[in-house]
Amino acid sequence: MHFVTSRITEPLKKKFTKQTRNYRMQAFIGHLGIRNGERVLDLGGVPEFWENCPIPLDITILNLPGYNPRTVPQSHHRITLVEGDACNVEFAKDNSFDIVFSNSVIEHVGDKAKRSEMAREVRRLAPRYWVQTPSIWFPMEAHCHMFFWWFYPESVRRFFMKRWRKSLPAWTNMMLGTTVVLRGEMLALFPDAAIWTERKFGFTKSYSAFRSSAP
Repeated sequence: MHFVTSRITEPLKKKFTKQTRNYRMQAFIGHLGIRNGERVLDLGGVPEFWENCPIPLDITILNLPGYNPRTVPQSHHRITLVEGDACNVEFAKDNSFDIVFSNSVIEHVGDKAKRSEMAREVRRLAPRYWVQTPSIWFPMEAHCHMFFWWFYPESVRRFFMKRWRKSLPAWTNMMLGTTVVLRGEMLALFPDAAIWTERKFGFTKSYSAFRSSAP
C-alpha cells in the first residue's frame, strides 16, 4: 500500500500543494523583505518552486550530483544549477549570497551531526536565511502522505517499507533517510533565528527558521 493516488485525489493533492507553497512563499517574502535582484542560494530545491515568487531574483540551486534537471526552464528569475553537498558548500565563500533558502531538505541530510553541518553552512553563506522542515504534529506525513506515520510502531513502518521497496526502491530509500526535526532542534541549530510556524486546519504543518538581518 502506498499513499492513495487516483484521478480524484491527485488534482486535490496538487491544489493543496500549490496553495501551501504559495502561502509559504508569501511568508518568506514578507519576513525576509525580499528585494529585486537579490542573490539566493537554494539548497536542495527545484526551479519550478520559484515560479511562486513574483520578485525577480538571482537564484543558484544546489543539489547532489544527478538531481538537478538537465536544462533550466524559462523563468523571470536568473537561475543557475550547480552540484554539491548542502553540508559542505565548498565553492562558496562566507556571505557569498544575500539569502540561503531551503525547503524540506534538512530532514534528509543525515544524522544530527550532518544536520548541524548543514545549519553551519546556511549561517556561513549569507546574512539572511530561511530553512523549513515539516512538523511531526501534522496528521498527514509530508513525504509518504500516510496519516500519523511517525507514531506507528517501528515494526509497522518496516512492514510498509518492505512492500514499497518492491515497486519504488529509490523513493523507499528516501523515506528511510528521512528524520524528524523538532522545533527545539531547529532553535538549537539556528540560535540566531526566529521560528515561523505554518498551520493548516488548526494543526502545525511546518517550522521555518529564519534570520531577516545580519547578526
